[in-house]
Amino acid sequence: MKILHTADWHIGKVLHKQELREEMILFFDWLITTIESESIDILLVSGDVFDLANPAVKDRELYYQFLSRLIQYNIKVIITGGNHDAVGLLNAPEPILRHLNINIIGGATEEIRDELIAIKNDAGQIEAIIAAVPFLRDRDLRNKNTDNQYKNRIEAIREGIKNHYAQLAEICKSEYPNIPCIAMGHLYASGSVTSESERDIHIGNAAAVHSSIFSDVYYYVALGHIHRPQVIGKNDYIRYSGSPIALSFSEREDKKSVVIIELESGVIGTPQVIPVPKNRELYKIKGSEEAVIDKLKKYKPDYPLTSFVELEITEDTYSPLTLSRIDNLVQEYDGADRFRILKSRVEFKEGAKDTSELFSEGTRIEDITPTDVFTELMNQQSTDSSTQAIMIEAFRELLDETRQSE
Repeated sequence: MKILHTADWHIGKVLHKQELREEMILFFDWLITTIESESIDILLVSGDVFDLANPAVKDRELYYQFLSRLIQYNIKVIITGGNHDAVGLLNAPEPILRHLNINIIGGATEEIRDELIAIKNDAGQIEAIIAAVPFLRDRDLRNKNTDNQYKNRIEAIREGIKNHYAQLAEICKSEYPNIPCIAMGHLYASGSVTSESERDIHIGNAAAVHSSIFSDVYYYVALGHIHRPQVIGKNDYIRYSGSPIALSFSEREDKKSVVIIELESGVIGTPQVIPVPKNRELYKIKGSEEAVIDKLKKYKPDYPLTSFVELEITEDTYSPLTLSRIDNLVQEYDGADRFRILKSRVEFKEGAKDTSELFSEGTRIEDITPTDVFTELMNQQSTDSSTQAIMIEAFRELLDETRQSE
């Protein structure tokens, strides 16, 4: 029995006003091919199917189109909700999808046993149990624990999560002895390395859980929520698969992947990390204005989709001309074929001077004209004489128009 673990699709994600839909379509095509070539029997999706609780119609269509393509492969699909997902929206089609071998548990169930899904062979024998635990919201945990049992709310949440997995482990141990059990989860584990695109859960992630909360009953723990693929607690069998595509520039160097595990005769093999092909590059360029422009001109991406670029420029002295040139640069590449600048930031080591710092001590304010201030500001910024002449002429015209409109 081969199981593929993935999570954090975030269908509908927008990065600096740019949709990542094309990338998700290519990932789904690749995932279908991988499921077929690897003869996958079970697909586990550990939460955050959508990026928004109320996704757009086109994003829901993309999700259902993918599920419909799986039907021909006779694969068991188990999907749990994440903190981005709306429980009701995920659960709504579950009665229908269940008949297509797709189980969805959008939120914690009233009866905890309903989160246990038995995997049967053609003879009707149970070969594995999946503890399909979704993101456990505060209200779910309060229903199982009274806050006054613990010192504070953070401890109550942490203990609630621990107890939830412990109860499921005990049921597996007593009712399904010697049957491999695999747990799913959408949570923040202590020691995990985050990126910029995760949303904090449970009081700003303060209620992080330790890997020790997962019983030895669980052969493997398929986690979601953290977008960087990683092992937790130095245990190869407790893992975040990570998001299949980069969802922020902080993930630009991450090697995206899914995880395949294999059960044979009640024994689990070593988890196999399968890289997801990169179809779009997120590229960050840092340096002075001159260096950044030079690197930008030399940048030749070679990916199927338009690359997204972030600029981070550092100059010694404040200059509005620098800001203007960077704005023009961003506009110049807007709509380009191979790459597009999505984000730019300019930082000056020395900021703009206050007006009082531009003139020598003893200069009377009534003796200073607006043109004097503008001229001295350009002098401080080492603006060349030809540019100064043009700027001063434009400034005087604007000043005259302002005075005439008063």
